[in-house]
Amino acid sequence: MQRRHFLVATAASLRALARQEQATVRAGFIGTGNRGFYLMRAFMSLPGARVTALCDIKADRLDKAATAAADHQPATFADYRRLLEQRDLDAVFIATPCDLHAEMAIAALQAGKHVYLEKPVGISPAEIRDLLAAARSARTVLQVGQQLRSDPRLQATIAKIHQGVAGEVIMVKAQRHASDDLDHHGPSADWFFDAKRSGDVIVEMAVHNLDICNWIVRSRPERAAGFGGVLLWKDDPPGRSSMDGYTLSYEYANGVKLSFTQVFFHPPGLPGGGQYFYVYGTKGAVDVLASVFYPRERKATPQKLVETVPERKGDAHIAAFLESIRTGAPPAADITVGATAALTAILGREAIYQKRVTEWSEFQVDL
Repeated sequence: MQRRHFLVATAASLRALARQEQATVRAGFIGTGNRGFYLMRAFMSLPGARVTALCDIKADRLDKAATAAADHQPATFADYRRLLEQRDLDAVFIATPCDLHAEMAIAALQAGKHVYLEKPVGISPAEIRDLLAAARSARTVLQVGQQLRSDPRLQATIAKIHQGVAGEVIMVKAQRHASDDLDHHGPSADWFFDAKRSGDVIVEMAVHNLDICNWIVRSRPERAAGFGGVLLWKDDPPGRSSMDGYTLSYEYANGVKLSFTQVFFHPPGLPGGGQYFYVYGTKGAVDVLASVFYPRERKATPQKLVETVPERKGDAHIAAFLESIRTGAPPAADITVGATAALTAILGREAIYQKRVTEWSEFQVDL
């Protein structure tokens, strides 16, 4: 009898868990430009996902998103505050210009919504400090769009580094080199090149790369130094204030050193372009994106660390967000991850702007 009751209870529990995992999540999207539209389509491809509201100040983008989600019959708004008033809304996705991220996320958390917030979480220490306080007092999930945290190959490779395949990590060298500038007439051109809105290119874009470095090092920087500016694309587009090239050096709290560069003028035929993360340890080095370990011994054979990874179905980062909402699992990139990444970028930006070594302690942000 006990065994029969146990089996019945177990079957009931599994059915309840299956229902929970497929429970409908009703979401609104604030910002329906390129990134917001992608997030909406990826969300709609997942089981139990329903779009109930859309918001954008640009009518053409709002109409495009509403048409794509027509089967869900979403309400549309030009004011994000109106969207947050909707009761048939469990979660919001925020994909607006960077200077609006923290303000909107705080409002959404205070409205009792789960929040998927595109990176960066803020463009100033004060914004990030306020968002941290709001997230820590909220009863809902906040996940940051540092989506590389959900990449299975990166997860497996970095796990190998943490297990000591290269020994103790002592230095990281990383870069993000493009052969051309961002589209000067594209959908983000009206704010991306304005550093007061984007936080500058290091905060808007390289925050992904710097987050990977933080993940590898398992620490945060203590100080930064660097140089950069608008080197090639001077006043192009007109009024531009975001950099097109810079180099940075970081020193982490655990002693690891990081060298990072980003440029928008690496010629297509010149070797060494694109992105990479080279991790140097006491036993050798790891090319993270290739997932290859190179021993220090001269004649040693390089070792492939990750041969195969599970197939990705849909957007794994959005799927992780929904799982966190439904099951209480930790977010794939929580507010601490997002805040640390953004502050790392800001630390480097300010070192360049102020032409001095900047210190993490200057932020006075409690992580």
